[in-house]
Amino acid sequence: MRCIYKFIMDKLIFGTAGIPISTEPRTTENGIKQVKKLGLGAMELEFVRSINITKEKAPNIKTIAESEKIVLTCHAPYYINLNSMEKAKLEASKKRIIDSARIAKHCGAWSVCFHPGFYMKLEKEKVYEKIKGCLSEIVSKLKSEQNNIWIRPETMGKHTSFGTLNEILKLSSELDNVMPCIDFAHLHALNGKNNTYNEFCDILGAVEKVLGKKGLQNIHAHVSGINYTEEGERNHLCLQDSDFNYKELIRALKEYKTQGVVISESPNIEQDALLMKKLFY
Repeated sequence: MRCIYKFIMDKLIFGTAGIPISTEPRTTENGIKQVKKLGLGAMELEFVRSINITKEKAPNIKTIAESEKIVLTCHAPYYINLNSMEKAKLEASKKRIIDSARIAKHCGAWSVCFHPGFYMKLEKEKVYEKIKGCLSEIVSKLKSEQNNIWIRPETMGKHTSFGTLNEILKLSSELDNVMPCIDFAHLHALNGKNNTYNEFCDILGAVEKVLGKKGLQNIHAHVSGINYTEEGERNHLCLQDSDFNYKELIRALKEYKTQGVVISESPNIEQDALLMKKLFY
Protein backbone atom coordinates (compact mmCIF):
# COMPACT_ATOMS: atom_id res chain seq x y z
CA MET A 1 0.00 0.00 0.00
CA ARG A 2 1.31 3.42 -0.93
CA CYS A 3 1.79 5.56 2.13
CA ILE A 4 3.47 8.92 2.60
CA TYR A 5 4.53 7.90 6.10
CA LYS A 6 7.86 6.34 6.98
CA PHE A 7 5.90 3.47 8.53
CA ILE A 8 3.54 1.26 6.56
CA MET A 9 -0.09 0.50 7.30
CA ASP A 10 -0.59 -3.25 7.07
CA LYS A 11 -3.73 -3.47 9.19
CA LEU A 12 -6.97 -1.62 9.89
CA ILE A 13 -6.54 1.35 12.20
CA PHE A 14 -9.17 3.47 13.89
CA GLY A 15 -9.23 7.21 14.49
CA THR A 16 -11.20 10.36 15.09
CA ALA A 17 -12.82 12.91 12.81
CA GLY A 18 -10.90 15.86 14.15
CA ILE A 19 -9.26 16.63 17.47
CA PRO A 20 -10.44 14.23 20.23
CA ILE A 21 -12.93 15.80 22.62
CA SER A 22 -10.65 14.99 25.58
CA THR A 23 -7.76 17.06 24.17
CA GLU A 24 -6.59 20.03 26.27
CA PRO A 25 -5.72 22.55 25.01
CA ARG A 26 -7.46 21.85 21.72
CA THR A 27 -4.79 22.18 19.06
CA THR A 28 -4.05 19.91 16.12
CA GLU A 29 -0.66 19.03 17.57
CA ASN A 30 -2.14 18.10 20.95
CA GLY A 31 -4.91 16.21 19.19
CA ILE A 32 -2.38 13.94 17.49
CA LYS A 33 -0.67 13.28 20.81
CA GLN A 34 -4.02 12.57 22.47
CA VAL A 35 -4.96 10.10 19.73
CA LYS A 36 -1.74 8.25 20.56
CA LYS A 37 -2.46 8.31 24.33
CA LEU A 38 -5.94 6.91 23.70
CA GLY A 39 -4.46 3.95 21.83
CA LEU A 40 -5.89 4.96 18.46
CA GLY A 41 -3.95 5.20 15.21
CA ALA A 42 -5.41 7.97 13.04
CA MET A 43 -6.88 11.46 13.03
CA GLU A 44 -8.75 13.24 10.25
CA LEU A 45 -7.87 16.88 9.72
CA GLU A 46 -11.21 18.65 9.49
CA PHE A 47 -11.13 21.40 6.86
CA VAL A 48 -14.91 21.25 6.57
CA ARG A 49 -15.50 24.96 7.30
CA SER A 50 -12.15 26.22 6.04
CA ILE A 51 -8.58 25.07 5.47
CA ASN A 52 -7.41 25.96 8.96
CA ILE A 53 -3.76 24.87 8.78
CA THR A 54 -1.17 27.07 7.11
CA LYS A 55 1.68 25.91 4.91
CA GLU A 56 4.07 27.21 7.57
CA LYS A 57 2.40 25.23 10.38
CA ALA A 58 2.02 22.00 8.41
CA PRO A 59 5.61 20.64 8.67
CA ASN A 60 5.43 20.62 12.47
CA ILE A 61 2.18 18.65 12.31
CA LYS A 62 3.87 16.17 9.98
CA THR A 63 6.81 15.78 12.35
CA ILE A 64 4.55 15.10 15.32
CA ALA A 65 2.36 12.63 13.39
CA GLU A 66 5.42 10.69 12.22
CA SER A 67 6.94 10.72 15.71
CA GLU A 68 3.71 9.43 17.27
CA LYS A 69 3.08 7.03 14.36
CA ILE A 70 -0.38 8.50 13.78
CA VAL A 71 -1.83 8.39 10.26
CA LEU A 72 -3.47 11.63 9.15
CA THR A 73 -6.35 11.87 6.72
CA CYS A 74 -8.15 15.02 5.65
CA HIS A 75 -11.73 16.10 4.98
CA ALA A 76 -11.93 18.95 2.47
CA PRO A 77 -14.48 21.80 2.90
CA TYR A 78 -18.18 21.02 2.59
CA TYR A 79 -18.66 23.80 0.04
CA ILE A 80 -17.87 21.67 -3.02
CA ASN A 81 -20.06 20.96 -6.03
CA LEU A 82 -18.22 19.57 -9.04
CA ASN A 83 -21.49 19.69 -10.96
CA SER A 84 -22.20 23.38 -10.40
CA MET A 85 -23.68 25.21 -13.38
CA GLU A 86 -21.91 28.40 -12.28
CA LYS A 87 -18.32 28.58 -13.50
CA ALA A 88 -17.10 30.56 -10.50
CA LYS A 89 -18.54 28.01 -8.04
CA LEU A 90 -17.18 25.12 -10.08
CA GLU A 91 -13.67 26.57 -10.15
CA ALA A 92 -13.87 27.38 -6.43
CA SER A 93 -14.88 23.77 -5.74
CA LYS A 94 -11.90 22.40 -7.64
CA LYS A 95 -9.61 24.86 -5.87
CA ARG A 96 -10.86 23.78 -2.44
CA ILE A 97 -9.95 20.17 -3.18
CA ILE A 98 -6.55 21.11 -4.62
CA ASP A 99 -5.75 23.46 -1.73
CA SER A 100 -6.82 20.80 0.80
CA ALA A 101 -4.60 18.24 -0.90
CA ARG A 102 -1.65 20.65 -0.87
CA ILE A 103 -1.89 21.38 2.84
CA ALA A 104 -2.65 17.72 3.61
CA LYS A 105 0.53 16.69 1.81
CA HIS A 106 2.58 19.21 3.79
CA CYS A 107 1.07 17.68 6.94
CA GLY A 108 2.11 14.22 5.75
CA ALA A 109 -1.50 13.09 5.31
CA TRP A 110 -2.30 9.89 3.46
CA SER A 111 -5.69 10.71 1.98
CA VAL A 112 -8.12 13.59 1.37
CA CYS A 113 -11.87 13.01 1.13
CA PHE A 114 -14.70 15.30 0.05
CA HIS A 115 -18.39 15.46 -0.86
CA PRO A 116 -18.28 15.54 -4.68
CA GLY A 117 -21.46 17.36 -5.66
CA PHE A 118 -25.18 17.27 -6.48
CA TYR A 119 -27.23 15.94 -9.36
CA MET A 120 -29.02 19.29 -9.79
CA LYS A 121 -31.92 17.35 -11.41
CA LEU A 122 -29.71 16.45 -14.37
CA GLU A 123 -29.18 13.05 -15.99
CA LYS A 124 -26.96 11.00 -13.72
CA GLU A 125 -24.75 9.82 -16.60
CA LYS A 126 -23.99 13.41 -17.61
CA VAL A 127 -23.29 14.38 -14.02
CA TYR A 128 -20.89 11.44 -13.74
CA GLU A 129 -18.94 12.53 -16.81
CA LYS A 130 -18.71 16.12 -15.61
CA ILE A 131 -17.47 15.14 -12.16
CA LYS A 132 -15.04 12.66 -13.67
CA GLY A 133 -13.63 15.42 -15.87
CA CYS A 134 -13.17 17.72 -12.89
CA LEU A 135 -11.41 15.02 -10.89
CA SER A 136 -9.14 14.27 -13.84
CA GLU A 137 -8.13 17.95 -13.90
CA ILE A 138 -7.53 17.95 -10.15
CA VAL A 139 -5.36 14.83 -10.25
CA SER A 140 -3.36 16.16 -13.20
CA LYS A 141 -2.73 19.44 -11.40
CA LEU A 142 -1.58 17.69 -8.23
CA LYS A 143 0.61 15.26 -10.17
CA SER A 144 2.34 18.21 -11.83
CA GLU A 145 3.25 19.33 -8.30
CA GLN A 146 4.51 15.82 -7.37
CA ASN A 147 1.57 15.40 -5.02
CA ASN A 148 0.33 11.81 -5.11
CA ILE A 149 -1.99 11.93 -2.12
CA TRP A 150 -5.10 9.77 -2.51
CA ILE A 151 -8.12 11.77 -3.69
CA ARG A 152 -11.29 10.31 -2.18
CA PRO A 153 -14.83 11.19 -3.32
CA GLU A 154 -17.18 10.07 -0.58
CA THR A 155 -20.30 7.92 -0.76
CA MET A 156 -23.18 10.21 0.12
CA GLY A 157 -26.31 9.93 2.23
CA LYS A 158 -28.91 12.00 0.36
CA HIS A 159 -30.73 11.14 -2.84
CA THR A 160 -29.95 14.59 -4.27
CA SER A 161 -26.20 14.10 -3.80
CA PHE A 162 -23.89 12.48 -6.32
CA GLY A 163 -21.99 9.59 -4.76
CA THR A 164 -23.56 6.15 -4.88
CA LEU A 165 -21.21 3.27 -4.15
CA ASN A 166 -21.21 2.30 -7.83
CA GLU A 167 -20.41 5.85 -8.94
CA ILE A 168 -17.51 6.20 -6.52
CA LEU A 169 -16.10 2.77 -7.39
CA LYS A 170 -16.32 3.52 -11.10
CA LEU A 171 -14.47 6.82 -10.67
CA SER A 172 -11.82 4.99 -8.66
CA SER A 173 -11.36 2.37 -11.37
CA GLU A 174 -11.09 4.93 -14.18
CA LEU A 175 -8.85 7.63 -12.64
CA ASP A 176 -5.32 7.55 -11.24
CA ASN A 177 -4.81 8.48 -7.57
CA VAL A 178 -8.57 8.26 -6.91
CA MET A 179 -9.98 5.78 -4.39
CA PRO A 180 -13.25 5.67 -2.43
CA CYS A 181 -14.10 7.15 0.90
CA ILE A 182 -16.82 4.75 2.01
CA ASP A 183 -19.20 6.30 4.51
CA PHE A 184 -21.15 3.33 5.82
CA ALA A 185 -23.60 5.53 7.74
CA HIS A 186 -24.39 7.47 4.56
CA LEU A 187 -25.05 4.25 2.65
CA HIS A 188 -27.42 3.14 5.41
CA ALA A 189 -29.21 6.53 5.47
CA LEU A 190 -30.09 6.38 1.77
CA ASN A 191 -32.82 3.79 2.23
CA GLY A 192 -32.52 2.27 5.70
CA LYS A 193 -30.81 -0.77 4.22
CA ASN A 194 -27.08 -1.59 4.11
CA ASN A 195 -27.25 -2.53 7.76
CA THR A 196 -26.79 -6.31 7.96
CA TYR A 197 -23.72 -8.52 7.84
CA ASN A 198 -24.63 -9.76 4.37
CA GLU A 199 -25.19 -6.21 3.08
CA PHE A 200 -21.87 -5.04 4.51
CA CYS A 201 -20.23 -8.02 2.83
CA ASP A 202 -21.94 -7.01 -0.43
CA ILE A 203 -20.39 -3.54 -0.14
CA LEU A 204 -16.91 -4.91 0.53
CA GLY A 205 -17.39 -7.53 -2.17
CA ALA A 206 -18.23 -4.77 -4.66
CA VAL A 207 -15.03 -2.95 -3.69
CA GLU A 208 -13.03 -6.12 -4.33
CA LYS A 209 -14.80 -6.86 -7.61
CA VAL A 210 -14.13 -3.40 -9.06
CA LEU A 211 -10.78 -2.50 -7.46
CA GLY A 212 -9.33 -5.89 -6.59
CA LYS A 213 -7.62 -6.81 -3.34
CA LYS A 214 -5.90 -3.41 -3.35
CA GLY A 215 -9.31 -1.85 -2.76
CA LEU A 216 -9.73 -3.81 0.46
CA GLN A 217 -6.16 -3.03 1.49
CA ASN A 218 -6.67 0.69 0.91
CA ILE A 219 -9.82 1.48 2.87
CA HIS A 220 -10.68 5.00 3.98
CA ALA A 221 -14.03 4.69 5.74
CA HIS A 222 -16.32 6.83 7.89
CA VAL A 223 -18.55 5.25 10.51
CA SER A 224 -21.09 6.71 12.92
CA GLY A 225 -24.64 6.32 14.03
CA ILE A 226 -27.06 8.15 11.75
CA ASN A 227 -30.46 9.81 11.93
CA TYR A 228 -32.28 9.76 8.60
CA THR A 229 -35.60 10.23 6.82
CA GLU A 230 -36.94 9.20 3.42
CA GLU A 231 -34.80 11.97 1.95
CA GLY A 232 -31.67 10.51 3.51
CA GLU A 233 -29.17 11.65 6.11
CA ARG A 234 -30.14 14.19 8.76
CA ASN A 235 -27.39 14.09 11.40
CA HIS A 236 -24.80 11.85 13.00
CA LEU A 237 -25.48 9.96 16.24
CA CYS A 238 -23.37 7.94 18.63
CA LEU A 239 -23.30 4.29 17.58
CA GLN A 240 -25.17 2.99 20.61
CA ASP A 241 -27.88 5.66 20.22
CA SER A 242 -28.72 4.62 16.65
CA ASP A 243 -30.01 1.67 14.67
CA PHE A 244 -26.70 1.31 12.82
CA ASN A 245 -25.52 -2.29 13.13
CA TYR A 246 -21.88 -1.50 13.80
CA LYS A 247 -21.08 -4.90 15.31
CA GLU A 248 -21.96 -6.63 12.06
CA LEU A 249 -19.97 -4.05 10.09
CA ILE A 250 -16.90 -4.81 12.18
CA ARG A 251 -17.50 -8.51 11.64
CA ALA A 252 -17.57 -7.96 7.87
CA LEU A 253 -14.43 -5.80 7.93
CA LYS A 254 -12.64 -8.61 9.77
CA GLU A 255 -13.94 -11.26 7.38
CA TYR A 256 -12.65 -9.35 4.36
CA LYS A 257 -9.27 -8.68 6.03
CA THR A 258 -9.52 -4.97 5.31
CA GLN A 259 -6.58 -2.62 5.80
CA GLY A 260 -6.47 1.15 5.97
CA VAL A 261 -8.27 3.70 8.13
CA VAL A 262 -11.71 3.82 9.77
CA ILE A 263 -12.66 7.28 11.06
CA SER A 264 -15.32 7.72 13.72
CA GLU A 265 -17.66 10.62 12.90
CA SER A 266 -19.90 10.09 15.93
CA PRO A 267 -20.50 13.04 18.27
CA ASN A 268 -18.38 11.20 20.89
CA ILE A 269 -15.61 10.64 18.32
CA GLU A 270 -12.97 8.91 20.42
CA GLN A 271 -15.38 6.72 22.38
CA ASP A 272 -16.84 5.14 19.25
CA ALA A 273 -13.41 4.85 17.64
CA LEU A 274 -12.23 2.90 20.68
CA LEU A 275 -15.42 0.83 20.69
CA MET A 276 -14.86 -0.23 17.08
CA LYS A 277 -11.17 -0.96 17.67
CA LYS A 278 -12.02 -3.17 20.65
CA LEU A 279 -14.56 -5.11 18.60
CA PHE A 280 -12.17 -5.52 15.67
CA TYR A 281 -9.20 -6.68 17.71
